[in-house]
Amino acid sequence: MLRALEIRDMLIIDRLALGFQPGLNVLTGETGAGKSILLDSLGFVLGWRGRAELVRQGADQGEVTAEFDLPPGHVARLVLEDAGLPVEDTLILRRVNNRDGRKTAWVNDRRVSGEVLRALSDTLVELHGQHDDRGLLNPRGHRDMLDTYAALIPQLATAQVAWTDLGRARKALYAAEARVAEVRQEEEYLRHAVGELDAVMPEAGEEASLDAARRTMQAAEKIRTDVARAGDALGMQGAEGQMTDANRWLGVAADRADGRLDAPLAAIERAMLELDAAQRGVEDALDALTFNPAELEQTEERLFAIRGLARKHNVLADDLGPFADDLRARLALLDNSEKGLAELQRTEAAALASYDAAAVALSDARRSAAIQLDAAMAAELAPLKMERAVFVTVVTDGTAGPDGRDDVSFTVATNPGAPPGPLNKIASGGELSRFLLALKVCLSQAGQGGVTMIFDEIDRGVGGATADAVGRRLAALAEGGQVLVVTHSPQVAALGGHHWRVEKRQTENETTSTVIPLDADARIDEIARMLSGDQITEAARAAARALMPT
Repeated sequence: MLRALEIRDMLIIDRLALGFQPGLNVLTGETGAGKSILLDSLGFVLGWRGRAELVRQGADQGEVTAEFDLPPGHVARLVLEDAGLPVEDTLILRRVNNRDGRKTAWVNDRRVSGEVLRALSDTLVELHGQHDDRGLLNPRGHRDMLDTYAALIPQLATAQVAWTDLGRARKALYAAEARVAEVRQEEEYLRHAVGELDAVMPEAGEEASLDAARRTMQAAEKIRTDVARAGDALGMQGAEGQMTDANRWLGVAADRADGRLDAPLAAIERAMLELDAAQRGVEDALDALTFNPAELEQTEERLFAIRGLARKHNVLADDLGPFADDLRARLALLDNSEKGLAELQRTEAAALASYDAAAVALSDARRSAAIQLDAAMAAELAPLKMERAVFVTVVTDGTAGPDGRDDVSFTVATNPGAPPGPLNKIASGGELSRFLLALKVCLSQAGQGGVTMIFDEIDRGVGGATADAVGRRLAALAEGGQVLVVTHSPQVAALGGHHWRVEKRQTENETTSTVIPLDADARIDEIARMLSGDQITEAARAAARALMPT
């Protein structure tokens, strides 16, 4: 609820502070007194688009501050939380317009963008009038209004969940189809590459071990001849035979050498032991250096095959195994694509069926609610002297989305037999105001949600009993909430719970507009002026008293 509005240096307003109350708040005054400036100023602080030049002549900047009450559960609290702003029971909006056109806004002393202001304004204020392009005359909001009227929140939630599930299923299916299409384009390459890799089956570390074995075999081929010659030199045809002969010859001579040959014989025995060790080592070496020439050829062939695959696929030799696994997985995806795609297609079809069911349920509920709304509108239009007018809620097929696949538009026909058309194109000014009021009365039965409703001369073009009917409906709308109405109708003004008069004051140098709260006696005089003009008579005062509820 709007508690206070403070305006400084805006258009022809110098300083103005207003305090509003729950119920029906009425603003009256002469034409041109500045009533529209109040709405322009309120729209400015709410972030609405309006006049470009708002700063009062001679001032450096204009400023508007609006204070709202936020009861627990008010939708504006969610907007504040999403914007990272403090959430309190009192919401203070302040916006400054500099002479150069720069605009700056604050919410509870935190600087914010115009976008945040507009998001808040959608939860705080509804403006209704003959040029109401933000509310009831905006076809983009008609479906939401019908859904609110019909209390379709559970059905909407079901449709939104189904739409989300359908989106996920389609995304998974499209992604799988794209992957399969991509793999299918390289199927020939994959099958050939996997065949080559499967033929070799390289293992991690194998390239290094093959290279070491190859080097060993190549080296053995070169040194084995020398080792064999050394073995021959150490054998019976070489050193072993000669040392054996020497040992035999010295042994024969030792008996007659008086011990002089004992030491040489002992040395030869030791030498023969070492020679034996050398021979065994040479033999072991020869055994190790012995290989099948075909083995070297096989080792080289495998080593070169592994290195060739690594170069071909631009990976390290040790990474050929994981690379082959990846190729096999991609090929398996292709080979199993029919089964996988079929499963995803079944999931997508089930999600679509669920969404279709939810959308159909929404459509049925909307069409049923449309009939009820049309009947309610007919009942409301009759007291407003529009009993021959026809209001039709049109529900048509639209683009599928989270809120179903319906388009909704409110249409009217003011002449019997004429086809219905859009509200703002068919109805005249006075008719349009009454259509809007009747529609708001019907829609408000679903709850106002703590929104302050503003009606800008919605009673224009009506009078007498019709104006009284307009006033009574505005008063009914204000019960339990807050309605601000700018009016020229004494019947409407008389039903207000709180009354302000907008006055224009002129001096030699400037013109300013001010707003004066009216007490009971001043209200009678103001309503009498609205009835009789500038000359307020006792008869006009008596008529004013008769209009005011007791």
